[in-house]
Amino acid sequence: MRPPKAAGAGAQGGKLDLAGEITASLVVFLVALPLCIGVAVASGVPAELGIISGVIGGLVVGVVRGSTLQVSGPAAGLAALVAETVLEHGVAMLGVIVLFSGILQIVLGVVRLGRLFQAISLAVVQGMLAGIGLPLMFSQAYPMADAKAPGTPIENMAGIPGLFADILTDSQAMIATLLGIATIVLSFVWKKMPGPVKKIPAALVAVGIGIAVAALPGVDVKTLQVGNLVASVRVPGAEQFAGLADTAIITSILTFTVIASAESLFTAAAVDRMHSGPRTRYNTELIAQGAGNTVAGVLGALPITAVVARSSANVQAGAKTRISRTLHGLWLLAFALLLPQVLALIPISVLAGVLVHSGWKLFAPEEFPKMWRQDRGEFVVMTVTTLVIVATALLEGVLIGLAAGIVLAALRMSQTVIRQHIDDDTAKVVMAGNATFLRLPQVIEALESAAASGKPRIRLDLTGVTHLDHACRNQVEEFTAQQRGLGLRVELLMPGPAKTEVTEVPAATATATATAAATAPEPTATVESAPLPGPGAEWFYLDTRPLSDDYGRGYDDYAQRPPLVG
Repeated sequence: MRPPKAAGAGAQGGKLDLAGEITASLVVFLVALPLCIGVAVASGVPAELGIISGVIGGLVVGVVRGSTLQVSGPAAGLAALVAETVLEHGVAMLGVIVLFSGILQIVLGVVRLGRLFQAISLAVVQGMLAGIGLPLMFSQAYPMADAKAPGTPIENMAGIPGLFADILTDSQAMIATLLGIATIVLSFVWKKMPGPVKKIPAALVAVGIGIAVAALPGVDVKTLQVGNLVASVRVPGAEQFAGLADTAIITSILTFTVIASAESLFTAAAVDRMHSGPRTRYNTELIAQGAGNTVAGVLGALPITAVVARSSANVQAGAKTRISRTLHGLWLLAFALLLPQVLALIPISVLAGVLVHSGWKLFAPEEFPKMWRQDRGEFVVMTVTTLVIVATALLEGVLIGLAAGIVLAALRMSQTVIRQHIDDDTAKVVMAGNATFLRLPQVIEALESAAASGKPRIRLDLTGVTHLDHACRNQVEEFTAQQRGLGLRVELLMPGPAKTEVTEVPAATATATATAAATAPEPTATVESAPLPGPGAEWFYLDTRPLSDDYGRGYDDYAQRPPLVG
């Protein structure tokens, strides 16, 4: 019997539909073109660099067998980070940063750390995307009105009222703003259009409308300034490589590596849920992204990541193989080389509107109440990540978000149940769960409460503790030694296997025991007796007497009883 064809060889095992792949590649090209240009403008670099990165995303990343349908190129999520880097270090240094980020991605993929990025909390990821999207929307509100953004996200937000005032007093700014608003509205409602019309990318429709309006008499909105694609290549030189001695450059490289890798692999997971074809090979895909960024760095272009908008368009267009995403890079290259004059007709406000819509999708405000309903702890992590990114920078926000997620996980893992009960002359403290330093205050409170009870005997039962860290163990042992020094009788039952103490027995007792054993009838069953304590040893035992009837009434299981302490 003939073995089945490998998945991904065609329509998941069927015949290759080349016409369908070409059609899908044209759809992806039409979606990618305005996004590549818009991201470049938002990043503060020439539009040609965005197109070069888009070409690399298709022709370099697209041919590697990491992900079948995922499409890569310059991403709106990195626009703010790139703009900040360019402002601080210049466009020339961008190539070096992207180059070494790509090399580092390849190393991470080779040592098989691609899956590591999946271990990041979803709340941190969503907070990161929201922290990217919110500043992106406010920063693009200014070019949407043919104005220049003040600078930082906080400054951009604070300047919005003044921007509105300027728009109302400038007719050309009003026209540009209306074009941007129309683009945003089209981006939201275009998918609801009937028939095959909705298959045309909304961004392309908006660009067409913008070009038509900009050509009308009396309209003087800013349009895209496009130069020669080949002349825009900026190969880093010795002066740029010397900048690697700067700590700030190293920090930027690490930031680009982490954010670009995380965004690409999170996108891969999302795209895998959109289709039933071959799954993403995460380490291979990370190497592919690294190869793309290495080439982009050599050419001085924008960093590359996988992009959800282009990837989803590829899936929805019916692509089944890597051919479509590879060809879209070829179409970008041909268009930029053969029809650059068309790009100069596109109003900047339309591209800004496309990016405002992308920022809204990244921000995803509906995710916040959803997270609040599902898990309020994760909601706090998500919100903290977003706010810190907006207030400081992307790397700081992600690191603080990760730290908040780790603290939340540690608190939840350190669930210690502490119960206290007074029984006749004994103060009993029973612990169960994970006793770590995070629960040390409750442990100390329970021990001090037992000591303050005034009873001559204290019984500490820790046999139900599954993990006892050094801090809690040390506290319990110090408390035991202290109370015994005060003359109290402290019974301490620690977790773990029971230890048998060997006790010396007097010779006379040993002889009598041996004689009795010799004359006794042969037992029918062997019963192992508990070991006797040695001289001066504390008597360890399990008290099988039930607690008072009032304690735990209404609970079938002991572990479900409400804690008396902590």
